[in-house]
Amino acid sequence: MKLDVRYNNHPADSKKYDTQTLRDRYLIDKVFAADELLLTYSHHDRFIAGGVLPIKGKVVLPVTKDLGTNFFLERREMGIINIGGDGVVTVDGKEFTMLSKDGLYIGKGVKEVTFASKDAKHPAKFWVNSAPAHQGYPTTHIPFAKATPREVGEAKTLNKRTIYQYLTDANCQTCQLQMGMTVLAEGSAWNTMPTHTHERRMEVYFYFNLPTDGAVFHLMGQPQETRHIIMTNEQAVISPSWSIHSGFATSAYTFIWGMVGENKTYDDMDFIPATELR
Repeated sequence: MKLDVRYNNHPADSKKYDTQTLRDRYLIDKVFAADELLLTYSHHDRFIAGGVLPIKGKVVLPVTKDLGTNFFLERREMGIINIGGDGVVTVDGKEFTMLSKDGLYIGKGVKEVTFASKDAKHPAKFWVNSAPAHQGYPTTHIPFAKATPREVGEAKTLNKRTIYQYLTDANCQTCQLQMGMTVLAEGSAWNTMPTHTHERRMEVYFYFNLPTDGAVFHLMGQPQETRHIIMTNEQAVISPSWSIHSGFATSAYTFIWGMVGENKTYDDMDFIPATELR
């Protein structure tokens, strides 16, 4: 496993960053590598995000000294969404078949987790989020058909989309981790506008289903000091609690959001009118 550690920072610092520094601090540029587990550890709420691409065999969630625990999920919970071919996640000996767009929650205290693909020619691609947890809750499989859909936005404002909620109170119990997947309708490009912050929670966005020649313009920063990071297919970005997080792209796309923080109230947002952005 490769663990890339990112430190948090004061919002006043970010407005002084040049393009490369912004990318170094917030962009997760490589998510998948064959038969590897690529993870980024952010000191913003000690959130871990990354990808698993098993091809030749099982990829094992390792014990790592970076966490200071006896095993990875000793004091953590985990959420997984598969964006690739059919796969299997084995949790302390119990197998969960993960079809494309299926989700899985794994509670604190699980000792062994492995990831595998059903077909090496069409491998699974597991997007993983993990957060500290104070209590263990049952492992829960969330098939795509059981993810809670919310239709939002309009075609005339270029942000018609469906938000599929996976790790929310409607589907499973967690300590603090929330996850979901947002699918933009064809012809829409904005994922969130008007934009918002939520000082009580941080977030990570993972963008995919973009053409190879496409790009996402991810907006971040304080409302009166905005910045942008240009991203391509299958890249992710860290969004601190003080930062806006909106984006638009050269075509429709899909993204997975993961949040942790003081509460699990999905609609706890502080919206900023577009006319107030700078």
